[in-house]
Amino acid sequence: MKYKIEKNTVQETLVLPLYSRKLCSELYPNLYRDETAVRLIENIDYDFSEAEKNSRSLMQRFGALEVAMRQCDLAWEVREYLKAHPNAAVVNLGCGLDNTGRACDNGRCKIYNLDFPDVITVRNELLPAGEREQNIPCNLNDTAWFSEIDASDGAVFFASGVFYYFLTEQVKALVQAMASAFPGSILVFDAANKTAVKMIAKTWLKSAKIQDVGAYFAVSDAKSELSPWDSRLQVSGRGYMLGYNDLKDPSVSGFFRFLAKVGDNGMKMQIVKIEFGDRQ
Repeated sequence: MKYKIEKNTVQETLVLPLYSRKLCSELYPNLYRDETAVRLIENIDYDFSEAEKNSRSLMQRFGALEVAMRQCDLAWEVREYLKAHPNAAVVNLGCGLDNTGRACDNGRCKIYNLDFPDVITVRNELLPAGEREQNIPCNLNDTAWFSEIDASDGAVFFASGVFYYFLTEQVKALVQAMASAFPGSILVFDAANKTAVKMIAKTWLKSAKIQDVGAYFAVSDAKSELSPWDSRLQVSGRGYMLGYNDLKDPSVSGFFRFLAKVGDNGMKMQIVKIEFGDRQ
């Protein structure tokens, strides 16, 4: 029995990124493979005809490459942290139907998937929590969820495509609170400059009737802009299209490599890593 998803619902906002990750897996199999997305799409009753039609366009295919690289980069950072802290908490902030935590599972870590209650309801149906795993319904800006995370052996927090929707002050307050609650842990997430955020925001800002794009979270130089937030932060950034992978793969055209350079250098598309220093 397939899980039915209606148009214009919260569930639909979960299905389209999932479709994007399935598309990445088909277009760039050497770079990225999301078995969960492929499997879930087959188990969902939803009209994908429009998504399939759009998937033929050049920019949609480049968008799929962006998604693939972002997920690969975040997973790389999670695995890197787990090498030094094998029993750490792996915390997916704004998880949707993303399964990166389980994809990085070393058999010892603890996995937490956090999102709004109505999202977690869908996740519990389609991706019920496995061993050493919890799906936690919450609002990320309400730090009550901190108490659910066992970070006694360290924690790596990651957010994919999430902080663009936060006000800068909200991200700052969350990061400062995390620095106090989780010393020795790290947070990794994707970010971009104002120009890119305006492009990302075109559709959702219009629907929310918000005028001031400047209020939303955008970053050009992560180290110089975010370090002053708190003396306990060690901030670094890497381009997310080419910072972790040179994209010299037969599935990626020269034109797409050129666009990737523009993304990293012109739009400042980056993976930001914030290390929370120990308590002072």
